[in-house]
This record gives sequence, C-alpha cells and structure tokens, in this order.
Amino acid sequence: MTTESMVTGAIPLPLAGRRGLVTGIANDQSIAWGCAKAFRRLGADLAVTYLNDKARQYVQPLADKVEAALFEPLDLRTEGQLEALFEKMEKKWGRLDFVLHSIAFAPKDDLHGRVVDCSKAGFLVAMELSCWSFIRMAKLAEPLMKNGGALFTMTYYGSQMVVAHYNMMGPVKAALEASTRYLASELGPKGIRVHAISPGPLKTRAASGIAHFDEMLDQAQEKAPARSLVSIDDVGVAVAYLATDAARLITGETMYIDGGYHIID
Repeated sequence: MTTESMVTGAIPLPLAGRRGLVTGIANDQSIAWGCAKAFRRLGADLAVTYLNDKARQYVQPLADKVEAALFEPLDLRTEGQLEALFEKMEKKWGRLDFVLHSIAFAPKDDLHGRVVDCSKAGFLVAMELSCWSFIRMAKLAEPLMKNGGALFTMTYYGSQMVVAHYNMMGPVKAALEASTRYLASELGPKGIRVHAISPGPLKTRAASGIAHFDEMLDQAQEKAPARSLVSIDDVGVAVAYLATDAARLITGETMYIDGGYHIID
C-alpha cells in the first residue's frame, strides 16, 4: 500500500499495475469484452486484439473504452502475427501478467455434422485455432511472466458431456481442458496459473454458429439451480478475480460459471 493510500484510506485496485492481453473480442456481446471491462475496472492495463479490418470497426470503440495501451490485429491463420503481437507487448511493457484466450473456430459443415463424419481438414483447423493456439500463447507468455501470472481460455460443458448440436467442438474443447491441466502443472513452479473457464450458454457471435442454440439457452435457464443464464459481466468478474493475488493458489481448474447447470442431469 502506498503512503498516499494510507493517508487517504483508499484501497489499491487489485490489478493496478498489471498488464494483460485480451483476445477474441468481436463485439459488445463477446465474453472477452465482459472480461476486458472487469480487468480494467480492477486497474489493469490491456492489450486488445481484433480479427481483421472488418471487425476493427466494432472492436475499436470497445478498446477505447478500456483505454487499451495496445490495439493490434490477430488472425491466427496469418503466419507470424501472434509472435509479432507478443514482441510488441514485450517492447511496450517488458512483461505480462495475464492472457485471455477467447478464440474458437470450426468450419460450419464440420460443426453442423456428426463427429464421425467430420473431415480431417476441418478437425485439424478446429484443433489448431481453438486449442493449439492457447498452448502457443502460453509458450510466448512464459518468458514475459517474470513475476508469475495467469492464463485463461474459454471452454464449454459439451467437453464433458454429449450436448446436442455441439458436435465436433466437444472433442476439441476436451483437448483444450486437458491441455490446461498440463500447462498448469508445467508452468506452476514459475507462479503461472492456468484455467479453462466454462460459462453456461451465452448469446455471442461464436455461439450463433451452433445449430438450435436458442433451445440450449432455454434448457439451461430451466434446469440451472440458479434459474438464470449468466451474462458476459458475470463471467468477467469471476475471471478478473482469478487474475488477482487472492486466487494465487488456484490453478489447473475448469471453472464453471453457469448458475450450477453442469451439476444437473
């Protein structure tokens, strides 16, 4: 606590002075946007990415709202762009305290079909962009997390149980959750915590690609013990807490933020 805060009685913000990367904001309904707002409210400085020039017009005003120190393009299919992003953060800040990976993709034909019918190419691209990219981010973040840190990725209940219409993303998210546990084990000695965040169904741009998604929303609200759907702000507050020192001994978890829906048969 600083001398000024002791005199004024002000409580320092839990993430003041921390620097973090937020990927995956598409618009103001994105889970990543809920997290970015919460990180910033707790005092963090942020680097925010956007997919391409088309997406920039939607993400730029949001990046401005959280006073993003860096606003950079990130298309994981563009060779070298991810590495260039981390180089810019190293040059700007010299270190990194947390990373939010909120990126997933599967070709529509493969996503809407049976798992047994998915193409090799479709499965591999889904694994690369939805799972391996998180591993790659962890690799790039490791040397910048000189004082420890936290890595977050987004998953879903369909990784553990068969959820109608979730299809190929179920196995992909299962691989992502397993990767989270191994990363937590490997990076834990350096004080780096790793979590998979599993919200309940949310109306996001990514979710719009899942067939019959409105039915999933209705079922979740009806069956969840809380009888409520979560919001992007609910998710954001929980993730921001996990980035603070108060959660320094919590790692390797799949954190369900779904009103308890995952405990109901």
